[in-house]
Parts: sequence; structure tokens; C-alpha cells
Amino acid sequence: MYSGTRLGSFSEEYQSIFAVSAAPLKPDAPPDSGATVLNHSMSLVQQMEGLLAAGDGSDVVLRVHTAGTDEVKVIQAHGLVLGMQSDVLRELLLDRNGSAVTLTEAPDCAAVFDKFIRYLYCGDVSVRLDQAISLHKLASKYHVWSLQQGLSQYMTQHLSSDSPTGHVVGWYNYALQTGDAALRDGCLQYLSWNLSSVLRSQEWVSVNEELLLSLLQRSDLIVQSELELYEALEAWIERNRPGGKTTETALRSVRYGMIPPQYLFRLQKQSPLMQKYYESIRDLLYLAFQFHSASPVTLAKYFDVNCSIFTPRNYLSPSWGSPWIINNPTRDDRSFSFQTQLGPSGHDAGKRVTWNSLFSPRWLPLSARSTYGEMGAMQPTRTDGGRPRIIVTPATSSPDFAGVSFQKTVIVMARQQGKVVVRHVYNFHQSTEEVGDFLAGADLQRRVSDYLIDSSLYLHIVIKPLYHTLLVAKK
Repeated sequence: MYSGTRLGSFSEEYQSIFAVSAAPLKPDAPPDSGATVLNHSMSLVQQMEGLLAAGDGSDVVLRVHTAGTDEVKVIQAHGLVLGMQSDVLRELLLDRNGSAVTLTEAPDCAAVFDKFIRYLYCGDVSVRLDQAISLHKLASKYHVWSLQQGLSQYMTQHLSSDSPTGHVVGWYNYALQTGDAALRDGCLQYLSWNLSSVLRSQEWVSVNEELLLSLLQRSDLIVQSELELYEALEAWIERNRPGGKTTETALRSVRYGMIPPQYLFRLQKQSPLMQKYYESIRDLLYLAFQFHSASPVTLAKYFDVNCSIFTPRNYLSPSWGSPWIINNPTRDDRSFSFQTQLGPSGHDAGKRVTWNSLFSPRWLPLSARSTYGEMGAMQPTRTDGGRPRIIVTPATSSPDFAGVSFQKTVIVMARQQGKVVVRHVYNFHQSTEEVGDFLAGADLQRRVSDYLIDSSLYLHIVIKPLYHTLLVAKK
């Protein structure tokens, strides 16, 4: 909170600025067809910036004290400008005694306070990643809502920017504290969709316990494999040393059924963490080995295979799908074939499924396609309204598909702030061959489209086998 002395009434001269009624200027009417607008607003901004820098006509001295230190920053300002932009500052100015107002700010906020004041004068501010939260705190504290909203948008749009130790986790924690749902959800989605790269960064160890457990519950995580996630969890636990309950909860959130049995055996013998907490996860490991040793149909007769241990996440390893780079995606239809494992069960390890994919840049509904008129002449095809379309279907059917459905996930990559990240994720199921809203609103005609990397569309298709309980075993 701000500190300072509120010792009496405001000076009569300044009070008259806020209190005296006068006939307001009428707003300028919209220009008619014969009028020319002369816009010198940039010159006005430059003059306001010069006014702040020189302190000409200043009637307010802001003494910004850095909490916990003897450091004081002095800013010559103008009460009229401050009062127009912030009702909090206006109240302070109305209650002051003399020309000085003392404000106490945390060190990070005090360091950017001159930027904050400049925004009040000029309406713009240069922001670095490490300054966003501090400026957002000041904007919230002094009720400068336009700056607060702009900083929230800035953070949402710069989640993928490079920083030495990462910033998304810090922004997520700040969003939780402030109740900024849009920023919170944006950070959580970014971490979930780009988790594989986050696991290999310095930012991973800064994840707190609440965020860690929240991520481990999600099925939309994009990682190379469940083994990669386990090994990253092991490193996180070794670095952060959480309590036993947190460690057990985290280990029980790993989907051991998605780890091939040969790697589970290795973990049992070589992972100190698994050896220490083996009794806490013994039942899950036992169930995972049963899953790998029996056919899904047999297992589904006796176990609930809809639980999370049998539910895949979005794995990027080759056995789960394939990348697909489409050069010049607006040119014509493209097709692509790839193979995946039938399922993650060790019983199905040697069985493969071939998938055919079709991408159409300008698919049209039947009502918009070429038709024949009454005289037999073909009517021209409408070219407006076409949209990108993708279809993924198995090349053949098989009795092995019994008890299994396939969720198809199409991951769209993009380059943001110089880094390749996940731009969007589309999910559809076996009963629906195409994604209805695939790339809806994406302008692929533009070479600088947000969905293209060097004029190419970068996709990754993931096939997720989902098992279904066939019978409920009698107790």
C-alpha cells in the first residue's frame, strides 16, 4: 500500500481544478466529406514527455521510497495529469498538505515507477518480460485499468518468449494471486501444450507443488513419452525435496500403463525414487504389468480400463503418430500415410495400424460445389466459404480393433517470438473422421500467417487408443 501523510485539505488553487464547474467543450463533430483532419497527436505526446522530463510547471513532488531500504526516488509531476489517470492518486493529492507525496513501493515496483508515471503522461510504455508483473502491480494498485489490461494481454501474447530462467510459471502464480483467469488459463495451456520443452528447461524446477500436481492430472499434456515425464518428475523431486505426501500423490499420477514393460523393469531396479516409494505405487505397477501381459479385451472384462492409468496423453514419439509438414498449404489437396502401434499394451506391441490423412485447403460443403442447371450447363463453383479440412482414417479394419476406439489429435505448430511452439490442438474421435473447426479463422493465404512456419504448415498427428470396459466382473 502507499504510505504518506494525509494531514488536511488540499490547496485552494489545485482544488479548484477538480471542483470548479465550467461549461465543458463540445466534442468535435465527425468531419464531413469536405473536411480534412489534422492529426498532431504524436507531437502532443512528445510535448507531454518533455513536460515530465523537464518538470516545468510541476506542482507535485512524488517521493517514491523503496521498502526495506533508504533509497528514495524523486519525481517532479503535475497533479492534473496524475488525477486524470488515477483516482487513487487523485485522492492522495486532494488530501495532501504541501507539494510532496510519499509513496512506499516494493523494490521491484520502485524500480519501474518512472515507467509507470511516464505511461500516465504519454499512454505508452516499453516493457521487458521481467518488468511485466511489477508494472501490473502498480497499475492494479493505482487503478490504471487500461495499463492493467494491456499488461495482461502482453503477458498472454509473450508466453513463448525466451528468458534465462523462464517466466511462464511466475506469471501463472501471479495470475492465481490476482484472480486473472485469462492469464492463468493461458499459462496453464502453454505449459501443458509445450511441456516437453519445459521439462528440459531451467523453468521446470521452479514449478510449485500445486502446479505440478495440476499438470500431472491432465490428459492433454504434450510430451515425448510417459517415461520422459517420469524422469522429469524424478529430477523435480530430487531438486525440490517435497513432503512425502506430495511425492506419493505425484508418483501415483504417472500413467505407468503407458510405459513399455522393459522400461518399467529398468525403473524398478535403477530408479532410487521408485525404490524408496515402491510400496506406495505397488498396486499401480502390478496393474500396469497385467495391462501389458493380457489382451485389452481380456483385461476389460475384469478391470475398469477407463481410468487414467490406461488413458494416453499426447505423446510425440514415433509409435504414437507422425509429424506432417505441408509446404504451400493453399496450393492443392495433400495426402499422407503413416503407421502407429495398435495400442500401448505390450500384448499389442507388434501390431501396427496404417493411417491415411487427407488435407484440403479449400474444402466446400456439398451445397457450395459445382451443380448443373436446368439446361444441363454446369454452374460455377463458389470459391468463397471454403475452409481447410483434415481427415484421418485407418487404411483397413481389423478384428483387433474390438474394444478400442481411437482419439485423433492434430497439433499445429507455429513460430512465436522466434520459438517453435504449439499454436493449437484439435481432437476428434473414431466416429468423426474430420475436425469440424480445423484452422477456422486461419488465413493461410498470408505468407506471414500465425499458423505458418516459412510458408509451411507444421502438423503432428497423434493417435490415442482408448480402451472400453466390456463386462463388469462380479465381486
